Amino acid sequence: MTAEALFSPDDLAAGERLVAKPWRFIKGVVALDGLPDDGWTEVAFAGRSNVGKSSLINAMVRNGGLARTSNTPGRTQELNFFAPAEAPLYLVDMPGYGFAKAPKDKVEAWTALVRAYLAGRPTLRRVFLLIDSRHGLKPPDREIMKMLDTTAVPYQIVLTKGDKISVPALDAVKSATETALKGHAAAFPVVLATSSEKDVGLDELRATLAALLNG
Repeated sequence: MTAEALFSPDDLAAGERLVAKPWRFIKGVVALDGLPDDGWTEVAFAGRSNVGKSSLINAMVRNGGLARTSNTPGRTQELNFFAPAEAPLYLVDMPGYGFAKAPKDKVEAWTALVRAYLAGRPTLRRVFLLIDSRHGLKPPDREIMKMLDTTAVPYQIVLTKGDKISVPALDAVKSATETALKGHAAAFPVVLATSSEKDVGLDELRATLAALLNG
């Protein structure tokens, strides 16, 4: 489904205006008591380690240096909050779950932080659950989906690295993922396929952010 089918021209324009603002890093949070308490709308980016969360955030807001990227799984070890100027919105870059090149105790600590945040944050409006299009849904992803269903946190699947596979293969994994979402009460039924490198599918994300902020 194209951006034009999902959103009106006004929606897409609102998304462009939002990402045209200067964006900045606000803070990194290592425990729940460090979370912002100003009541701003929050949209979180979750996914397995090395799925491309930071790269997607940077490409979406057109700021290549905003979120730190790395080829080493597990480099993001806290909840990183970013915000645009003059808009009460936080993007939250979350530690990856699953495999990570870090000590076991650290992995367990930030995995617990991720789960606690997702389960009990009232200002969290949506979770973009990132899935590597080359691999599709894995057991750790399904566990997070079940938890989000239980806590009624709305989430949407976003396929990353769509430029790394063929168009037919991408269409197949997108269709399979949408089928897998049936029966998940908190899941948005439309799966977005994206590429940070090719700027594919990012218009939909930008427009969604603007809609969540203004809705």
